[in-house]
Amino acid sequence: MDDLVVMALFRHGLTEANKRHAYLGWTDSPLCEKVQRASCNYEHLFSSDLGRCLETAKIMFSDSSIEILSEFREMNFGLWEGKTYEDLKHDLDYQNWLSTPFSFKPPDGESFTEFSERVEQGFAKVIETVMVSTVRKAAIVTHGGVIRYLLTKYAPEKKDFWEWKAAHGQGFEFVWKLDDLRSGDRCTLLREVPLMENLNG
Repeated sequence: MDDLVVMALFRHGLTEANKRHAYLGWTDSPLCEKVQRASCNYEHLFSSDLGRCLETAKIMFSDSSIEILSEFREMNFGLWEGKTYEDLKHDLDYQNWLSTPFSFKPPDGESFTEFSERVEQGFAKVIETVMVSTVRKAAIVTHGGVIRYLLTKYAPEKKDFWEWKAAHGQGFEFVWKLDDLRSGDRCTLLREVPLMENLNG
């Protein structure tokens, strides 16, 4: 149906830093678990410019060209990049941020407002691509924070940012009527994407 638009969000595969529960924003870390190919095709593929997303995108959608958008990077954690809770728990700035993460920002990092405005700019580019083309099914490979933010803003069910969960390799599909997407409304349908092929048969 030409008046429906499907946009899928996929979180990159698990990395070494993720395994350590370290803060991983604009720095990078290699994937440490096998990423499986997706069993569903999309007409246009977008990705964060960070290596863990590009590597995931190339594996999941090996036959697709990738449009890279740096706006879909994870939040910049500044001086806390690569550090864990145990490393930071006695830091007063960190304690303040944990208490009110939407008001404080990491030193040399991004505030939540800066992060969300950047993600919105990236999403606006995706919408523009859809509006000026025949693309009606697109995928974005990105990060947990980006996915949580977009779920908070566009999912049919309203939940707080931290209520949403996005596991590594997990995907969500948003389905809009074209006019609703153009108007910036919430999508009409949200579904998890069981797209991973069983490569072992």
